[in-house]
Amino acid sequence: MDGSRMDEMDDFTLLIGRCLLAFLFLVSGLQKFWNIPDLAAYLDGLGLPAPTTLTWLMALCEIIGGLALVIGFQIRAISILFATWCVVTAVVVHINEPSVLMKNLALAGGFLVLAGSGPGGISYYGNWPERDVRGTSA
Repeated sequence: MDGSRMDEMDDFTLLIGRCLLAFLFLVSGLQKFWNIPDLAAYLDGLGLPAPTTLTWLMALCEIIGGLALVIGFQIRAISILFATWCVVTAVVVHINEPSVLMKNLALAGGFLVLAGSGPGGISYYGNWPERDVRGTSA
């Protein structure tokens, strides 16, 4: 396979990977909006401050961050933030749930890989002619 065909495949797999990672956060963010009082009560039971405000912020961050992942906007920053998010929620919320804890840690690893690889060519930045996604000048 020639190099340009491999680049296209890499771009496509990065797009699919971003969408799959985003799906979890988009659905989770929407579920939080539908269950603000229940989740706020749960967070209050964990002793977290301002649980209702925290629930709204979590839902907004998951939806905005999920959409950013889909379009490929600020992928490195979003990926590092979501990796941190996954580790913190694993330790703070899911420490006694081994399966969920491991899922969150694996997601954090995936986000760090995405942060290192960048968004690929099928992304918001990939559509601007003056900027090459892989860090070399166009």
